[in-house]
Amino acid sequence: QVQLVESGGGLVQAGGSLRLSCAASGNIFSINTMGWYHQTPGGQRELVAAITSGASTTYADSVKGRFTISRDSAKNTVYLQMNSLKPEDTAVYSCNLWTRRGDNYWGKGTLVTVSS
Repeated sequence: QVQLVESGGGLVQAGGSLRLSCAASGNIFSINTMGWYHQTPGGQRELVAAITSGASTTYADSVKGRFTISRDSAKNTVYLQMNSLKPEDTAVYSCNLWTRRGDNYWGKGTLVTVSS
């Protein structure tokens, strides 16, 4: 089993910054992609940003230029630096991990609240 533990969420004013962390532990054989999703008011998870083992990154259009995803492979940890936060960024952010053999794991999520 693989466990994902997120941290770094909280309350911040619009224009502020937060840094989310997600540490993976357990029977990790080979990580392919790690990423962050947020949950819409309708309950669906939408991709915010992802990073592959080769350090290729993908971002949602709404966060390009404001958020940066990075990873520390030695620590099996992925980070999301969130700058210029907007009230519409308010959401539960969940960490996601895909292994090379196709296993998929989710963290429990961390709440980010941006006040106007």
